[in-house]
Amino acid sequence: MSQDKWRLTGRRALVTGGTKGIGFAIAEEILNLGGSVYITARNPVEINACLRAWGRRGLEASGSPADVSRETDRERLFKDILSGWDHLDILINNAGTNIRKNSVDYTGKEYETIMSTNLHAVFDMCRRAYPLLRQSSAGAVVNVSSVAGMTHVPSGAPYAMSKAALLQLTRNLALEWAGDRIRVNAVSPWYTRTPLTEKVLSDGERLTAILQRTPMKRVAEPEEIAAAAAFLCMPAAGYITGQCLVVDGGFLSNGL
Repeated sequence: MSQDKWRLTGRRALVTGGTKGIGFAIAEEILNLGGSVYITARNPVEINACLRAWGRRGLEASGSPADVSRETDRERLFKDILSGWDHLDILINNAGTNIRKNSVDYTGKEYETIMSTNLHAVFDMCRRAYPLLRQSSAGAVVNVSSVAGMTHVPSGAPYAMSKAALLQLTRNLALEWAGDRIRVNAVSPWYTRTPLTEKVLSDGERLTAILQRTPMKRVAEPEEIAAAAAFLCMPAAGYITGQCLVVDGGFLSNGL
């Protein structure tokens, strides 16, 4: 197998939530593998800081602010992308949020915030990206799910519901779009050191419980999730679709 199959040279990628955590690490990995990225996130200051840093390294990156939970922002985002790109090779649906509560304590607004960001936005992003991905010779979508969508963890029911639904969306789109040479896969991380998990991981008692259930006895780094996502976009993964790559340090396989 040629080395080119293990790179993303010339591939154009859209990464949501691309300024920090897993999203930033995925964008960085794609750039390091020879691709170009368009990042979006809610904070324009953070976007500009990322673009300046990548620009100083001679990497091809662009982006614009958007709250992907809002339909108007998603519409504007794709208008911005179409102004510079005529096709898209990779879509990374990474943007997500969570509010940890017992099920009976959620307000309707809190529930809608989680579901609109983690699930409804991803469904619409995929549909809007489809015409651009179809123009690629080998389109790839990676949805960032979670082990919370595969087993119980104390992350809150709405978050778990949204991440489980992402896995079924991944399977359905993989079958629908296979004839268009668009592969659709997911990655499911366990606890990863990101701003979203900072509060949880700073709780010593909670961290101890997490590590006790993790055979590798540590949490993941964002770069480790990014490597899995990038692999699923590579030509080397060209026969993989409809799958979920779990990156969890052995958590799901851990029995008594």
